Amino acid sequence: MRARRDPVRPARHASRRTLSLGTALVALLYWNGSDHHANTGDACAMTDAADQGPTSPAAVLFDMDGTLVDSEKLWTIALDDYAAHRGGSLSDATREVMVGSNMTRSMIMLLEDLGLPTEEADVDHAAAWVGARTAELFREGLPWRPGAPEALRTVREHGISTALVTSTIRSLAEIALDTIGRDHFDITVCGDEVDGRNKPDPEPYLRAARMLGVDPAGCVAIEDSPTGVASAEAAGCTVIAIPCEVPLLPGDRRVLRDSLEGLDLTTLSTVLDGAAA
Repeated sequence: MRARRDPVRPARHASRRTLSLGTALVALLYWNGSDHHANTGDACAMTDAADQGPTSPAAVLFDMDGTLVDSEKLWTIALDDYAAHRGGSLSDATREVMVGSNMTRSMIMLLEDLGLPTEEADVDHAAAWVGARTAELFREGLPWRPGAPEALRTVREHGISTALVTSTIRSLAEIALDTIGRDHFDITVCGDEVDGRNKPDPEPYLRAARMLGVDPAGCVAIEDSPTGVASAEAAGCTVIAIPCEVPLLPGDRRVLRDSLEGLDLTTLSTVLDGAAA
C-alpha cells in the first residue's frame, strides 16, 4: 500500500543491512408509503445517483512494521544479532523475503539460511531469542514513518473505523502501541491470533473486518510489503501500498504512494472508488 514512477526500492539502513464523509445519502421520498424513486424511474432517480459523492471507506486497516513505525530496521538488528550469536550471518536475500512475515515463518527462514535445524524446538528457541532482543529495541523507541501520526489522526477525526493488522506477536505489538497509541484503533489483530493463517493468507484482514462488522470490499488497507499487500488484496480490500524495505509493483486493487504524508479523506475515497470502477 497515484501517479507513479518505477517501483521504489528504498535504501538500506546506513549502519545495518539492512472523501467526503460517508456515501452521500440519497433521500428516498415516501408518499403514502410509496418509494417515488422506484415508481418514477425517471430523471429524478438518475440525478440522485449522479449527485452521490465519493465513497468513504467502511474502515481503514493499518499494518504496523514498516507502515506506521520504521521498525523493520530494528528487526534486522535483532535478526543479525541472533545470526552472529549462532556463528553466522543472515543474507540480504533471505532478510528481504522475511519482511511482512510472521514470527514462525521468519524463524524457519532464518535457521535455514544459517544452515541450522528447523525442528519445532529450534524454531521456538530462535523465536524467543529474537523476540526478547526485539522487545529491548522496541522499548528504546520506535521512529514513526513519515506522515503516519497525521494519517491516524485524520482517519479518527472523521469517525472511520480503524484496525491494526500486524504479523507481529501480541507481546511485541503491545510495546509498539505504547508509541503508536492504542486509542487510534478500534481493534487490533496480531500475528499469533489468526490460528496460523498469517499474511499472505487473507485471514488477518478478514478477521479485522469481521471484528469491525464491515465488508472487506469497503475497506482500505495500508501496507508496506508484498506479503501484506497480498493478504489484504486476497481479503478483498483496496490497498494503499507504501514501500519501506522492499519494492512494490502496481496492481489492480492497489495504489502506490511514497509515504503517508498528505493522506486525507478525499484520497481514501478516491482510492476506494477507483478500485470499484
